Amino acid sequence: MNYLQKLGKALMLPVSCLPICGLLMGLGYFLCPSAMQGGTISGVKDQIGYFLITAGGAPLNHIALLFAIGVGVGLSDGHDGTGAIAAFVSWLVITALLSTGTVTALFPGLMEDADSLLAFSKIENPFIGILSGMIGSSCYNRFKDKRLPDWLSFFSGKRFVAMAAGVLSILAAAALLIIWPLLFKGLIALGASIAGLGNFGAALYAFLNRLLIPTGLHHALNNVFWFDTIGLGDLTHFWAGDTSADVTWSLGMYMSGFFPAMMFGVPGAALAIVRSAKPEKKKAVMGIMLSSAVCAFVCGVTEPFEFAFMFLSPVLYLFYALLYGVVTFVALASGFRAGFSFSGGVTDLIFSSSLPAAARTYMILPLGLLAFVLFYAVFRFFILKWDLKTPGREDEAAAPPGAKAKRAVSDCARQAGMILKGLGGAENVVSIDHCVTRLRLELKDASKIDEAAIRSAGAPGVIRVGKNAVQVVVGTSVQFVAEELQKQCASMSAGAEETRDEQGASASADPKEAAGTRAHRMISHLDDIFTDPVTDGGFDFVMTRTEGIHARPAGAIAKMAAAYDCEITVSADGRTCSARQMTELMALGTSKGTAVHVRAAGNDAASALSALKAYMEENL
Repeated sequence: MNYLQKLGKALMLPVSCLPICGLLMGLGYFLCPSAMQGGTISGVKDQIGYFLITAGGAPLNHIALLFAIGVGVGLSDGHDGTGAIAAFVSWLVITALLSTGTVTALFPGLMEDADSLLAFSKIENPFIGILSGMIGSSCYNRFKDKRLPDWLSFFSGKRFVAMAAGVLSILAAAALLIIWPLLFKGLIALGASIAGLGNFGAALYAFLNRLLIPTGLHHALNNVFWFDTIGLGDLTHFWAGDTSADVTWSLGMYMSGFFPAMMFGVPGAALAIVRSAKPEKKKAVMGIMLSSAVCAFVCGVTEPFEFAFMFLSPVLYLFYALLYGVVTFVALASGFRAGFSFSGGVTDLIFSSSLPAAARTYMILPLGLLAFVLFYAVFRFFILKWDLKTPGREDEAAAPPGAKAKRAVSDCARQAGMILKGLGGAENVVSIDHCVTRLRLELKDASKIDEAAIRSAGAPGVIRVGKNAVQVVVGTSVQFVAEELQKQCASMSAGAEETRDEQGASASADPKEAAGTRAHRMISHLDDIFTDPVTDGGFDFVMTRTEGIHARPAGAIAKMAAAYDCEITVSADGRTCSARQMTELMALGTSKGTAVHVRAAGNDAASALSALKAYMEENL
């Protein structure tokens, strides 16, 4: 998985906070309309409403800081919280150094540059939040195992991460003193050029938003128009209870058009795809399209639908993006205004309808009917006219002989097993991650992928994004499928049983062979470190690191020991404990120079000792 993919996934963590903001603020404004109309707050109902508005607004008002923390965690190895602390330190340093008070004290001449002052007054924005998160996570990944001289050993490892992030943030702030005003002025020009186009500009934005979905760059575009990075902030102002009179544009114009397109346009296009499918495949395609349409209507998540056809028919996806622009233009011309905290589904429509910027929300019905007919007609026409290869219309040669498309299975474990088989098996998977709707995978050999087999598991699409990086579109159940994949890859015994069942082999495989395979997987996970098997029942080891067996290695050793069918003990200074007990391992009180003896007895003894010896030599 490349860095941009990981960044996109990390950003989804803070973005996932927005739906609760919309829920709380939508309920709050409904109960307490005086909070947005300037009236007196009185009575229990108003008090509850104001309470909810304040609670929902708190995360939304600090979305940039949430970005910093979310990226700090998401990009750190093992999603360690130390990366979040380092990102927070970076955020504090950069925003303090680039505040208007600091920069005007350093450079009094900036007082005469209105655009530069505006730039530094907006320094607490999502861009700086993302940058801080990248700095914090990078410092964690680079310095988490940093060893300092003995007299500074207290600051070694994770304690050094935040210090490094602070120093690097000073350098970043120095560079941004020059770069940020120039970048900000460029973003102002971009936003002004589109905002100056009125409804056509909003339609152009909606088109570009959908067009950039495959690359993930739509997130950058969204930050310009939805959040207050360049002085727009259509989303933040809408949910803050402002109206068009409080801003310089028609508030909600960069969100409104998504509602009819997502709630009704996507189901219309999905129906066209189902009706255009081959007769023998309509039932299977119906299962995929129906779930995708419901997902789009309820919560505005359209990726399961989009990835089902965008790579089969890129030309049709271009028309799909254009339709968003057309529907947005018509919606804005009709006076329809609505806003979302997450996406353009019926849930956000209901809760945003009570906000002061909302207008003519009843128009969603005629606009939705228009969007449904328009999307259906365009999709149906071009699919048939140009014989486009949408789901259910693929060439027969694309699927293995006798294979039939299957409806997405409800059992996530079974679906994960089918996807794993299509990926070339557990031995071909290097890493597993996921975003809102997609599995993000890194493989050893991408040529082993069987896309037809993966689609037969109910996955709408398979996307190759790098030499060995691949994404599998699953849908909103992706978290559970990813967890099942991780379990199946971690359990080689279960994987061996599954492989034996599929191949019709005997269930009485050699336990030594299974144990050897399991040991190889464990060692491969530890940066492919492998040593010759230890067969004498144990080994001696002398600690070379000052901290000895502290919390992190103790947890790793306990986890490794639990994976083997044998009893493992660790002895030091006359004390002995089970290797499976993390707290007992820490209580041994080891440090640099301590001699320990590791012993194992049981079926997997040799394999377990090999893995533990390799880990200890690398980490202790």
